[in-house]
Amino acid sequence: MEQNKKKPSLGSAIAYYAAAPLIYGLSVMPFAVLYLFSDFLYFVVFRLAGYRKGVVLQNLHNSFPEKTDEEINAICKAFYHNLCDSVVEIIKAMTISKKSLLKRCKVDPASADLFNKYATQNQSVLLVMGHLGNWEWACSSFNLQSPHQLYVIYHPISNKYFDGLMYRMRSRAGTRLIAMKNTYREMATHKAGLNTTAFVADQTPKPDNAYWVNFLHQDTPVFKGVEVIARKMDLPVVYATVKKVKRGYYEMFAETLAIHPKDYTEGEIPAIYTQRLEQDIIAQPETWLWSHRRWKHKRPANVAQTPAYVEHH
Repeated sequence: MEQNKKKPSLGSAIAYYAAAPLIYGLSVMPFAVLYLFSDFLYFVVFRLAGYRKGVVLQNLHNSFPEKTDEEINAICKAFYHNLCDSVVEIIKAMTISKKSLLKRCKVDPASADLFNKYATQNQSVLLVMGHLGNWEWACSSFNLQSPHQLYVIYHPISNKYFDGLMYRMRSRAGTRLIAMKNTYREMATHKAGLNTTAFVADQTPKPDNAYWVNFLHQDTPVFKGVEVIARKMDLPVVYATVKKVKRGYYEMFAETLAIHPKDYTEGEIPAIYTQRLEQDIIAQPETWLWSHRRWKHKRPANVAQTPAYVEHH
């Protein structure tokens, strides 16, 4: 669990110390003020700057070819509202009380029972999720509601100061972080404990070292690491999704995808969780992170697409 050790530049230090007082000042504001700021941020980001609007619209058109332009534009606007809410909610996570966090981001009872069942078996699990709903609150809140110790795999930020800020925010509720490059080594180190290790697995891997699946009508690369580690360590794979109940309130749902990963053929587990993620995105499309260039790579000619998973276990 190491942070970015690269020596920071003077510019990165100046940027951090200029921004930090504003960030913390905003974080202590009540939610009513934060959401007014979010509405203002929406006007700036969407109306004035049009931040990555072309990317968002292209992603939406490709993902929902059956929808009209009017429907796509409505989802686009709702996405930017949600994105700005997510920004202020992440800022609020730096000072939010545990009581308020538990009130605003709950694990649904059946999902809590699932983790309790694994705990009674002294069984650690591997958790896979997407950038859906407020995944930052969900990770912090989960650690307060589960008998497992939560570890989250993350990408350190290049600016050491902002990386430290995010590290403190993500770990203040007891969640522990593992830099992606150290994933297997750290998991092996903590193997004796009762742990849940979470992968936010809908980012874009290198095209020549990925499984390729049909996801939202598009040829999509998926990380191999989740399946490889699950099979090596024989950990049950649990899928989690974060649903938005209303503004500022979320609920986390979880289900087991694979009890014994070694029983599955290569590529099956990623096919399962991308299909589940697709279903949840379709249910609440505005809550997914559409501004990322997830389809910037083309599948290499010598790499076959992973077949869609058909339940047979």
